[in-house]
Amino acid sequence: MCGRFVSTSSPQDLVAELSVTRWDPAVTLAPDYNVAPTANVWAVLERLDKETGEVERQLRALRWGLVPSWAKDPSVGSRMINARVETVHEKPAYRKAFAARRCLLPADGFYEWAQLTAEQTGGKARKQPYFIRPEDPAQKMWLAGLYEFWRDPGRDREDPAAWWTTCTILTTEATDVAGRVHPRMPLALAPADVDGWLDPAHTDPDSLRALLHQPADGRLAAVPVGLAVNNVRNNGPELIVPDPAAPPMP
Repeated sequence: MCGRFVSTSSPQDLVAELSVTRWDPAVTLAPDYNVAPTANVWAVLERLDKETGEVERQLRALRWGLVPSWAKDPSVGSRMINARVETVHEKPAYRKAFAARRCLLPADGFYEWAQLTAEQTGGKARKQPYFIRPEDPAQKMWLAGLYEFWRDPGRDREDPAAWWTTCTILTTEATDVAGRVHPRMPLALAPADVDGWLDPAHTDPDSLRALLHQPADGRLAAVPVGLAVNNVRNNGPELIVPDPAAPPMP
């Protein structure tokens, strides 16, 4: 799975790099070195403007943890942070979004935890966190996501606060470096495939899945980091600094 990640890109950079045509500068998110479920994250998506009939590429802040439109309450979102690419086109919670509501979530990398034995640690058995990022630390990951709308039934539908926009990240079996840490990993888009993925008119499941790849084409580094990342209240660039005292990768 992908349960934590790092996202530090500024909205201005994302607007320029991904040719975004609509963004509200009043909406701001601080760089986040410990993005956790239910946090707001930047997402790029495309929507049809009903007035102009044009498709707009938008930058929005979405809540991480997809809430299906038919959910009775939004609490289910905390359990729907990932969608398996193998079954996403079939699952009731995801299939409509996969067909028409796809997005990109910019990331610097993601965290996973490896179970270490007492023998490996020289002490007690525990989980070791790793920051998994492109080998080139300047390279970004464009994580493949889905988004959905949910209306609070306790509010008037004309009330903007009644509407939640939430998202999930697609995952696949992990290989290479990431696979040594955890059996699942997020999927990403190459720059050349971004247009095809975001296009809401593109609905064929097989051709959509063909656009998805391992982040950085699998050229990843797994950096052991300190245990501070285990606490979601900790946040800052120090979380991704390599921990020289960490045991060797299993």
